[in-house]
Amino acid sequence: MGQAQWTEVDTFLDSLLIGEDDALAEAVASSERAGLPPIQVSAAQGKLLYLLAKVQGARRVLEIGTLGGYSAIWMARALPAGGHLISMEASPRHAEVASGNVARAGLVGTVEIRVGRAAESLPKLAEEGPEPFDMVFIDADKAGYPAYLEWALKLTRPGGLIVADNVVRGGAVADALSRDTNVRGVRAYLEAVAANPRLEGTVVQTVGVKGYDGLSIARVLE
Repeated sequence: MGQAQWTEVDTFLDSLLIGEDDALAEAVASSERAGLPPIQVSAAQGKLLYLLAKVQGARRVLEIGTLGGYSAIWMARALPAGGHLISMEASPRHAEVASGNVARAGLVGTVEIRVGRAAESLPKLAEEGPEPFDMVFIDADKAGYPAYLEWALKLTRPGGLIVADNVVRGGAVADALSRDTNVRGVRAYLEAVAANPRLEGTVVQTVGVKGYDGLSIARVLE
């Protein structure tokens, strides 16, 4: 079994369990036209984020790494009336594309995109004294993951979820000697999750149209 079969299975599952969705399809298409890298979550992964937010009863979601807004649309759709999602994006161009995609999905007012490096935006958000978030999704520069986890812990309520994408890196995460900054970043993130007494977590390895990777899912205990 390899990439071709993983993609074939994803295609079957998407058609069976997700179906056609104009807003999401256009979000992917407009991102491609704008030259954004095709690194958004897959449809199946987007549906998983949606279901996690639903099960969590989330009213407030924080996303670190907007790209074209694809995952933000999925999670925002899970929120009840009056729910709010804040998504942080370092690239003004990416944020512009995402804003258009969010508007076409009818989620203006539900999704707020903040432009700037998360390392700067997260402290500013904390200074605002926001109501704690129910769920955080981290999908940005991997070297920054450990720092993003620290901020997520400060901003998430007890019982909240912290989800991080791309933590398996095609299996490279198991290489303790790797010099790849992405691998080192996700290893440090996972080690921090494991060492923190306020967290209980796991990693779900995934295969599909995005290749071989995985999601870290951690719950805040107190």
